[in-house]
Amino acid sequence: MGRKANTGGAAPGNYEGVVNLITARYDSLSSGFQQVARFFTQNPNVIALESISAIAAKSAVHPSTLVRFAQHLGYAGFKELQAVFQMRLATAAPGFRERISVLEDEISRNTSHGNVGYLRSMVVRDSAALQGLLEAVPERSLRRAAELCARAHCIYVAGQLRSEPIAILMRYLMTMLQRKVILMDSAGGLAQEIAMTMGRDDILVAIAFRHYAKEVVAIADHAAKTKVPLLAITDSPLSPLAKSAEVLFTIPEDEYMFSRSLAAPMCLVQTIATATAALLRARKPDDVRIPSVTGIAQDASARFPAAEEKRRVRK
Repeated sequence: MGRKANTGGAAPGNYEGVVNLITARYDSLSSGFQQVARFFTQNPNVIALESISAIAAKSAVHPSTLVRFAQHLGYAGFKELQAVFQMRLATAAPGFRERISVLEDEISRNTSHGNVGYLRSMVVRDSAALQGLLEAVPERSLRRAAELCARAHCIYVAGQLRSEPIAILMRYLMTMLQRKVILMDSAGGLAQEIAMTMGRDDILVAIAFRHYAKEVVAIADHAAKTKVPLLAITDSPLSPLAKSAEVLFTIPEDEYMFSRSLAAPMCLVQTIATATAALLRARKPDDVRIPSVTGIAQDASARFPAAEEKRRVRK
């Protein structure tokens, strides 16, 4: 497995080209190279900023495997491949090196600042994640996501493990927009059975990060087989949700740690909901209202007059 493995021409000179090449060749890679490929696409900032020894340790392979992987993609060695990831930061995220440097300094001071140190490091990490989200999400993806959510007969939402809070937020926001929403949680053990009720006029919003919840992946696979549009929120183009997604949002996570941030995916879900609300209001300005907490009782009385009349009679 040497440099000749890339038969498609010169090695890509930009990050998008590397990701596309890895995605296209992923199924033909050895299991060891697939492990490296997943780590590269899930941790682009680690690849850009850390040494080959540190990257090898974090991806659980020998440094020589990283060199062979780079050569397999058509590069002379690891440094040439790493330079592409570094260029991504230099061109697409000005100031990111400074944010990472500040982040590492904050983490190193946690022990001397107690619990406030943990709070400080999370705020810095979240700020970096949100900035990365702003730079990575294209307008066309947000527009398409809003179109799917606005026109769907029913919005099915699947997210488990650490993705469950994101799924719950999506259900809440879309319900407030008076969209029909079904949260496919695992509490009753019927999530996959509920998936059988999805139709082509619906949409599935599937959310999963490593280690991808098997039930969510199975639901996404079923959606693909039955031609149900899939909006996927995940961490890599090599995610099992990515292969059949009509709209794909990838939010890379730089480290395996207990306190991995949900700030970026939560912000993304809020943005999708806002874009959907704007689209609905533009189409039917008189029919779309976003209820406020103080107006919920009033709204309920207007929508269900018979129930309100019975309540007054009982009094």
